[in-house]
Amino acid sequence: MTSNNASLVAIVPAAGVGSRMGADIPKQYLKLNERTILEHTLDRLLTVEGVESVIVAISEQDQWFDTLPMAKDPRVLRVSGGKERADSVLNGLKRAIEIKADMALVHDAARPCVLNQDIAALIEHVGNAADGGLLAVPVRDTMKRSAPDGTVAHTVDRERLWHALTPQLFPCQTLYDAIAAALAAEIQVTDEASAMEWAGYHPKLVAGCDSNIKVTRPGDLKLAAFFLQEETL
Repeated sequence: MTSNNASLVAIVPAAGVGSRMGADIPKQYLKLNERTILEHTLDRLLTVEGVESVIVAISEQDQWFDTLPMAKDPRVLRVSGGKERADSVLNGLKRAIEIKADMALVHDAARPCVLNQDIAALIEHVGNAADGGLLAVPVRDTMKRSAPDGTVAHTVDRERLWHALTPQLFPCQTLYDAIAAALAAEIQVTDEASAMEWAGYHPKLVAGCDSNIKVTRPGDLKLAAFFLQEETL
């Protein structure tokens, strides 16, 4: 539960194909230490105190999800994925609202290394505030903005710049309304916080761990495997 006994669910958009991985199956089904990436991710969320259900948005053409042992877990609810991530999240939020959930943790399927203590910190800091919040890490590298020809246009001041991570935690109905309105206005929704920002909210940044990487390219698999192994030592 979040504060004031608000009910909490997790939503995992998992309808993408992960083309940058260059694999013949969607990246969430690639093996990572003998289990699929998606299994690791769902397992993390299912062990978070207060999460009552995990809603997974799966492509209609998906032929792998039902083979996972946790697909039979009654706490795992499947909904249809959409064309874009935001569409999948909307479908997940519809289900969350149907089952009377108050708050939703939206988490990338390809972030299997998120730490439970980071999620707990996010829940503690955000509670059920209307503005919500997200895990993030401060930018440490020097940032450059490029010119159209690929040269450096200027250096960006990195002070108060953050890398946005997931989970991101928001009230279900508020987030649904924000994403739906942004899409109707043809606003690019890159993550849930961007839709909330566009709607006038100010999500809270909660510092997370650098190991919460998103598996995007082949080399990320080895790095994720390393982080998972380190947790067991």
